[in-house]
Amino acid sequence: MSETRQMRHGSSIGQPVTRRDGLLKVTGQARFAADNHPAGLLHAVLAVSRIARGRVAALDLPAARAHPGVVEVMVTANRPALALHPDDKSVPFSFKLDLLQDDRVRYAGQPIAVVIAATLEAATEAAALLAPRYEAGPVEVTLDAPGGYVPESVGVGDPGEMRHGDVEAGLRAAARRIEATYETPLQFHNAMEPHGVVAAWEGDALSLDMPTQGTALTRMRLAALLGIRAEDIHIRSPFIGGGFGSKLLSGPQVLGILAARLVGRPVKLVLTRAQMYGPVTHRSPTRQTLRLGAARDGALTAIHHHVRTATSRHDDFLEPSAGVSHTLYAAPAIATTNEAVRLDTGTPGFMRAPGEASGSIALESAIDEMAHACGMDPLEFRLRNYAEVEPVSGKPFSSKALRECYAEGAARFGWAGRPLAPRQMRDEDGLLVGWGVGTATFPAIMFQAEARAVLRRDGTGLVESGTHDMGQGAWTAFAQIGADSLGLDLDRLEFRAGHSDLPNAGIAGGSGHTATAGGAIHAAGAQAIARLTEIAVADPRSPLFGAGNVGVVARGGRLLRRDDESRGEAYADILARAGLDSVEGRGSAAADPAAAERYAMHAHGAVFAEVKVDPELGQVRATRLVGAFAAGRIINPRLVRSQYYGGMIWGLSFALHERAAMDPRTGRVMNADLAEYHVPVNADVPSVEAILVEEQDPHVNALGIKGVGEIGITGTAGAIANAIWHATGTRIRRFPVAIEELGH
Repeated sequence: MSETRQMRHGSSIGQPVTRRDGLLKVTGQARFAADNHPAGLLHAVLAVSRIARGRVAALDLPAARAHPGVVEVMVTANRPALALHPDDKSVPFSFKLDLLQDDRVRYAGQPIAVVIAATLEAATEAAALLAPRYEAGPVEVTLDAPGGYVPESVGVGDPGEMRHGDVEAGLRAAARRIEATYETPLQFHNAMEPHGVVAAWEGDALSLDMPTQGTALTRMRLAALLGIRAEDIHIRSPFIGGGFGSKLLSGPQVLGILAARLVGRPVKLVLTRAQMYGPVTHRSPTRQTLRLGAARDGALTAIHHHVRTATSRHDDFLEPSAGVSHTLYAAPAIATTNEAVRLDTGTPGFMRAPGEASGSIALESAIDEMAHACGMDPLEFRLRNYAEVEPVSGKPFSSKALRECYAEGAARFGWAGRPLAPRQMRDEDGLLVGWGVGTATFPAIMFQAEARAVLRRDGTGLVESGTHDMGQGAWTAFAQIGADSLGLDLDRLEFRAGHSDLPNAGIAGGSGHTATAGGAIHAAGAQAIARLTEIAVADPRSPLFGAGNVGVVARGGRLLRRDDESRGEAYADILARAGLDSVEGRGSAAADPAAAERYAMHAHGAVFAEVKVDPELGQVRATRLVGAFAAGRIINPRLVRSQYYGGMIWGLSFALHERAAMDPRTGRVMNADLAEYHVPVNADVPSVEAILVEEQDPHVNALGIKGVGEIGITGTAGAIANAIWHATGTRIRRFPVAIEELGH
């Protein structure tokens, strides 16, 4: 079904409500971390390494400390002590940190000192006066570095090798075979809001304003590092200007906290744009080789997806790019294998669809090539081979939704008019026109979360959970869930979020935050209603007296008999008669292990792309994108559509723009800014359309919610690459697409 047939689930859920925080943001009233200026605030600036491997031999500390306005320079010798070594990982999803523990340099951009001054300008100038001298070692920063190894695991504990069936036999038996190698580049997080912190100590109590994707997890990590109680750490993170996987906790934020402890005054530390290219994780480059076999009728016989990727020399995170090949196509034999190399870079990490983004562009390109080798329309080929069950586990997918995504997207795009052969279409200006398709997929992830819900005597409600809003509209979606769980109109609900003293909302990552925290909010509201119902049905004065057997429904601030909705009363009347000011419910949510054992839980989609290529210059422009996505129950179609747009634009960026250029001699990023590290601007973004395909998945969680933030990347990049082939006849193997790749 298309978005025009979206069902109204309740008074709030399913409705295109505008953002509750929108006015605050457009009027500049939303307070982000760096907008806070407590009394006595000092400014901290990082001095970072300009070599990628070696040690800091000397710093001109007297010159920096003598600069007007400088209060202190924090280095290894005077850095406050830690209770835990920075390399120790005390919580899940954590990485080794660089906290001035020694003079060793592990990558370019690593913090080597922190200058603290009365003004930002003074701190910046003094940092330049440090004039570090280094003892530099040899540097390796490319995938061709020596010393490769076979990892036991990739991503977050996924096996380094997975096999289903006999791939070599499947390839031998195939009527058609292809083998192709694809390269994806080093990419860096470039959220609008850089990482930062405003830290203030009062004894052992610590107050922090900082962006974080996991308030509770960050508090636990800091408590272990600093040797203080978690309950003595108060984190405020109501607004986050983008996270994309990088904002759980970064080393520079901890350095700001240590700087505040050193000087005994509040300290603000915010990374510069250039400093985002080093200490806050990134997406590692990949070299992916795909071998595919197919029978004469176009049925896949084998898929082998091999990935070479990189991690840092001192820590482990390997981009799990091959995993996507286990989730889409029904080959009887599938193998995914990995190899890795250690480089003199910062440690990679979670970056918007980690693994799926990089892996799907290679897989979808190879699938498209095989389709044309078989003489089949690439959409028909995908329909012929898409998996109705997960190939390895045999667990069923919600595959009917994917078929509908293909159908609705193709109809809206006009795919039926696509010629099979390349270089058959031109526009009125003589530009080559090509159409491509890519399948989108992303797992339906859930973490653990808690929430509190209150019904008040004045007929209003309160919902509390330490949720995180990175700009995707979580404040609004969670309020909608809370309002419906309490049977209230949205304007009668107060929603509190973004503080560490609220119930633990888990992690805002993996496109799982709405399902996770939303599930806890739903459960908390249900418990509050249940407690109010107990009061009403036991009260002889209530119209609901004795209705326990038939049950009640909550709607519009009233409890109503399920068998006769003319009989009911307002929450306020029930509480007033009971002499109560409020009634409270608490709820939690987590993935259901039993359901996970039985079903493969994914969101699905299909993206159709049109590109135009200048036949003389080789310049590529994406001119039209249509995506159709099925992601379970939609809380707010306006916000969901916005997320799909963002994902598709990121996929466009992956295919055509985004690449960090490393100097192999120094290990430094040569385009560490938004002038030369290219991301799409308005002029690069084509017509973008997102279709919300209705899907009801009763197994994924209590609300039937799946994530929508990352899936849009996974189909789009491949669709654009395939459209370029259709326009030019040239298969793209290296991304982002450069003019030289097209033979110009």
